[in-house]
Amino acid sequence: MTETDVLIIGAGHNGLTCAAYLAMAGLRVIVVDRRKVAGGAAVTEEFHPGFRNSVAAYTVSLLNPKVVADLKLADQGLRIVERRAQNFLPAPDGSYLLTGEGRTHQSVAKLSARDAGRFDGFARELEEIADVLRQLVLRPPPNLAEGFGIGSVREAVNALGTANILRRLTLEQQRSLLDLFTRSAGEMLDERFESDLVKALYGFDAIVGNYASPYAAGSAYVMLHHAFGEVNGKKGVWGHAIGGMGAIAQAMAHATRGHGAEIRLEAGVREVIVERDRAVGVILDDGETIRAKYIASSVNPKLLYTRLLPAGALAPAFLARINNWRNGSGTFRMNVALDALPSFIALPDPGDHLTAGIILAPGLGYMDRAWQDARDHGWSRQPVVELLIPSTLDDTLAPAGQHVASLFCQHVAPQLADGKSWDDYRDEVADLMIATVDTYAPGFANSVIGRQILSPLDLERQFGLLGGDIFHGALTLNQLFSARPMLGHADYRGPIKGLYHCGSGAHPGGGVTGAPGHNAARVILGDHRALFR
Repeated sequence: MTETDVLIIGAGHNGLTCAAYLAMAGLRVIVVDRRKVAGGAAVTEEFHPGFRNSVAAYTVSLLNPKVVADLKLADQGLRIVERRAQNFLPAPDGSYLLTGEGRTHQSVAKLSARDAGRFDGFARELEEIADVLRQLVLRPPPNLAEGFGIGSVREAVNALGTANILRRLTLEQQRSLLDLFTRSAGEMLDERFESDLVKALYGFDAIVGNYASPYAAGSAYVMLHHAFGEVNGKKGVWGHAIGGMGAIAQAMAHATRGHGAEIRLEAGVREVIVERDRAVGVILDDGETIRAKYIASSVNPKLLYTRLLPAGALAPAFLARINNWRNGSGTFRMNVALDALPSFIALPDPGDHLTAGIILAPGLGYMDRAWQDARDHGWSRQPVVELLIPSTLDDTLAPAGQHVASLFCQHVAPQLADGKSWDDYRDEVADLMIATVDTYAPGFANSVIGRQILSPLDLERQFGLLGGDIFHGALTLNQLFSARPMLGHADYRGPIKGLYHCGSGAHPGGGVTGAPGHNAARVILGDHRALFR
């Protein structure tokens, strides 16, 4: 039996972030993970001889700059480069939208003079709201506390601090914030713009990892969630980690070990040990017991509470609610090895557009039909595809003259109906995704010399992403902020003493941010100091 101060379940980027902060504070920390490599879904692997790519998570913007600075990730070798163009949206008729510094206004104006006059105002509206909400990312949301005591006093102070931050929004901005939390992105975009491609630019952000129509209530918040990011101090910019997303995780792992924490791989957790209503350790798959003062979990909350807790440890009401925790991103993830760059009908020559996020979904109606088709058929037969070619910015990923591409594809049903398995349809749907790209860039299919396919079932089996959910739980109004993962437990503390949430199933939610790990570490340290002062 091993003893430590903190045991962290899961060596994903949030688990590593939490571990690094706790180790920096002088606590003994052990991180355990069932996989052979640290990083969770933020990993880089060779998937075809000579070709490497980010396996699941695939692009950088939401990684919190405070986490980058505090963990000194640049000193650990992390380098993030910006896309030379931000987004490229080709249309079947040969028109296109290309965004990025010095490009956006002119490109929008070619599509609609009216939209060009409104675009900067809408972008500024989102940015101003995102600027204020960024201040809420690295603090626990107000948590509902039963009864009156130190917990309720603490939460009253927290709620006051949150209110003071939100008061920095003007009344009109507060109205917009209410719209963004409750309305559909489609409705808001239809009110402002007339060009399908302009609406699709923002509409895509509303359905990334969101198994829903852009006309679903609450989808506007998912759009806002993706506006929180920055790269190298530039807000709203997206980029790539040199060496793939695994470079982020490896830099975090180096920082974590450098402060004395231990990371054990191929060490899955069989059960969390609960004694006298307190989590006191874990039993690993090989039977080893590790006891700890605090247990922090970075895995999906539903996975934690339905698979890793002993029977009878949870109140029936809590267990019933967590069983209804909604998962499912509608995501089908692919990596392909290419012997040539794609040539798009809209922009056939090589250029900066090939470094962008290439969104193949020419309108909100297209996205809506993709979702409806997936619900009826199991997958959309005209899917939404975001194509990125990181080797245009990082020549370490592929042999000279060749390239790798990431395909983030939607919509597919998290679970197929009538007992069907994704194992039986994986290749058929992969062929469809490649054929979809080929309609915009003829010859793309012939350039594919290798591929890696991850259906929702593969994402669950390999990374613990239940239903293939990249966010560890849908970003819906009943699963956000004070309700993430449940009212009464938004403060990173679980329903059992000594058990904490440090993954994307906690505030502020999904994406490669490091924020839940940072926030959970602060709560654990606060509890530790209160207990031992």
